Amino acid sequence: MSILTDHFATVHNTAPFSKIKNEHYIPAFEAAIDATREEITAITQQVEAPTFENTIGALAYSGMTLDRISNIFFNLHSAETSDELDQIAQQIAPKLTELSNDITLNFQLFKRIKAVYDKKDSLQLTVEQRTLLTKNYKDFVRNGALLNDEQKNILRDIDAELAVLKLTFGENVLAETNAYQLHLTDEKDLSGLPDGAKEAARALAQTYEREGWIFTLDYPSYIPFVTYADNRDLRKEISIAAGRKAFQQNEYNNEGNILKITKLRFRRAQLLGYDTHAHFVLEERMAQTPAKVNTFLNDLLVKAKPAAEQEFNELTAFAKAKDGIDRLEKWDGAYYAEKLKQQKFQLDDEVLKSYFQLEHVLQGAFDVADKLFGIQFNEIHTIDKYHKDVQTFEVHDEKGNFVAVFYADFFPRKGKRNGAWMTSFKPQYSKAGQQERPHVSIVCNFTPPTATKPSLLTFNEVTTLFHEFGHALHGMLANTTYPTLSGTSVYWDFVELPSQIMENWCYEKEALALFAKHYEQGTEIPMELVQKIKDSASFLEGMATLRQLSFGMLDMGWHGQDPQMVTDLKSFENEQFAATQLYPDVAENAMSPAFSHIFNGGYSSGYYSYKWAEVLDADAFEYFKENGIFNRTIATKFKDNILSKGGTEHPMELYKRFRGQEPSPEALLKRAGLI
Repeated sequence: MSILTDHFATVHNTAPFSKIKNEHYIPAFEAAIDATREEITAITQQVEAPTFENTIGALAYSGMTLDRISNIFFNLHSAETSDELDQIAQQIAPKLTELSNDITLNFQLFKRIKAVYDKKDSLQLTVEQRTLLTKNYKDFVRNGALLNDEQKNILRDIDAELAVLKLTFGENVLAETNAYQLHLTDEKDLSGLPDGAKEAARALAQTYEREGWIFTLDYPSYIPFVTYADNRDLRKEISIAAGRKAFQQNEYNNEGNILKITKLRFRRAQLLGYDTHAHFVLEERMAQTPAKVNTFLNDLLVKAKPAAEQEFNELTAFAKAKDGIDRLEKWDGAYYAEKLKQQKFQLDDEVLKSYFQLEHVLQGAFDVADKLFGIQFNEIHTIDKYHKDVQTFEVHDEKGNFVAVFYADFFPRKGKRNGAWMTSFKPQYSKAGQQERPHVSIVCNFTPPTATKPSLLTFNEVTTLFHEFGHALHGMLANTTYPTLSGTSVYWDFVELPSQIMENWCYEKEALALFAKHYEQGTEIPMELVQKIKDSASFLEGMATLRQLSFGMLDMGWHGQDPQMVTDLKSFENEQFAATQLYPDVAENAMSPAFSHIFNGGYSSGYYSYKWAEVLDADAFEYFKENGIFNRTIATKFKDNILSKGGTEHPMELYKRFRGQEPSPEALLKRAGLI
């Protein structure tokens, strides 16, 4: 047995990262794949007639060793990768896809599932069991169970090719992000930048044993530069560099990969009897159809566009009056937005940062969770880590029961992809009366501490931490029987509700009082600053909404029609952006080649779900505000009907049970200042 296939003799059976070597992965994957095949064979070769327990239940608990290895490997591939891990991923991805296809195209297995499904109405099933049965049946049908042998082979080939293309896409984006550096040696070029950004850039240059300052395309480096640097030419340079990631004529160009991915997805959908990839995906979403998504996006566009155009004109006039800028470009947006925000609200992000020391914000998230859901977080140093920056916590409820292991990984480094995400090393489930608790992680890229300052977060980073922590709560508070329905295993357009609702507490005086304290003086954030945060929450919200809608429309453009007609990526993008465009186009930039959400993540035909979930979260938080933001009764309803239920029921039913009604967009439009 391998270190990866054994039961881990560790605290809470946590992953023994320090003992895992790269050479362990492929043998462990191969052994676990073989073991999974044996488990499937055992189900199909039973002489007993198919029942829920011997077929559906057995399938739900199959492949768990493989899932565990996959979670460890692919989480590290995102947070702590290397060339060697990239190569392993390229080798393993097709094998995992082949196994997945072998299972979903296994006719004997499908026959047993169908036999149980056909008599579901006569079985005494719980709601969760019925959901699992229906999901299994549909998963098989949606993965080709009803195809003939020739069609099944075509499907296998498509899926194997897609698995590698998606990996390559992500690796190209990471390589392009890492390849660029803006190296400055003249201090005049740093004009406008906050001390923290300069310090971080100086420290980065020193790690490369170079003089001066280095800025990169990692968000904690890039965002302060385009927001504060007075030198417009340098803002333009780094902005164009960010916008042409994987859109340059080099080995990392993703244009060909995108055309292949979208055409293969379309072909796959047609093979399964769907009009487009979007029709296929949305069948298993709250929105259900591309028509409904497009109507949703266009309705919001109609409401947001007048406000966005008014805001853009105001920003343009402000830049003209301030610096004689005749035409506002993309590299001017964040810079002049910040200046206008300061003028309107006297709200300086740099002043705000002094009140948001990372350690305090994290503890604040813990305190909010305790007040709402009665759970406590205690740092523990006996749990193995994959990097020294990672923090580990035990989570318990008010009765002292163990709830979860929580990992937090906050700072950028080489080998860690950009952005922020929540993930799981081990899901929650219950088997044979034994409750298995989850191991959940959040991974972010915040400004690291320097020699003179702790890690101080921008307000945007504060909401990011609370957002990912909301996803983590969804995983940690799960209470289901089957691992495949646990935690965040829900419809994509529902998964953002727990994360986005948590952001709301960041704007509330009662919550900010828990953690917004000056990192040097320890004084609480002044109430006038809290009011300014609330007042500025809808600042340029029309433009921000238009930007989100543009991404959703681009996604639907790629996936809601036949992509075979697309020959020029840039022209196609411009067509999709026509209704939402405010800034002049930048010829050497394109969005799609680095749009990892839809080409490497799970958001293809699903990017709209961020806005969809905003409608849910605004409506849900309105319920809290009406009854008190720390109202334990409402919080318990949210925990019992949303967080703990995972994907055990249709999300609209869960939402209505919590809220007493379907969500209304009015709360979102009001919050955004659009009505």
